[in-house]
Amino acid sequence: MKVLAINGSARKDGNTAAMLRMALAEIEAAGIETELVQLHGKDIRGCIACMKCWENKDGHCAVKKDMLNEIIDKMVAADGMILGSPTYFANVSSNIKSIIDRAGMVALANDAMLARKVGAAVVAVRRGGAIHVFNSINHFYFINQMVVPGSSYWNLGRGMEPGEVESDEEGVLTMKNLGKNMAWVMQKLNA
Repeated sequence: MKVLAINGSARKDGNTAAMLRMALAEIEAAGIETELVQLHGKDIRGCIACMKCWENKDGHCAVKKDMLNEIIDKMVAADGMILGSPTYFANVSSNIKSIIDRAGMVALANDAMLARKVGAAVVAVRRGGAIHVFNSINHFYFINQMVVPGSSYWNLGRGMEPGEVESDEEGVLTMKNLGKNMAWVMQKLNA
């Protein structure tokens, strides 16, 4: 089994990455392979509503000018995924939004190819707006018929400067519990 984590932050190895690593450590401790993809410095375009994915039905977006199809391939190969985003004006980062829109459309156009995979949201926040980010990512999972495990609180950590989330005790506990719960759900589904 494998979990793909995607860090949608513009900051490489910032708070979102730190939180993803906390959850991934618990997943790895359960014997599940993990991979972290960081989108820092990448330009993933938004959906252009060309609807070619519904015509082509090849499991890929017709727009080939960025790394989205590489990410889609990783999503399909994984048994679970975690999308991580900082909170930007009470919403997901632009790269995560592009993944949600384009990968979501491709998945729906190709017989719900992400169905029954396990998905979790991870959100870094300075102060407010994180619940909308959390919901936006979960809506991507729900419309794709994915299984979403819970944790001991909403999957968020507070911090502004890189590394600051590591001192958010509740956030750290939430990430650890998320990783444990995600591993448990994946093992039960795989049994």
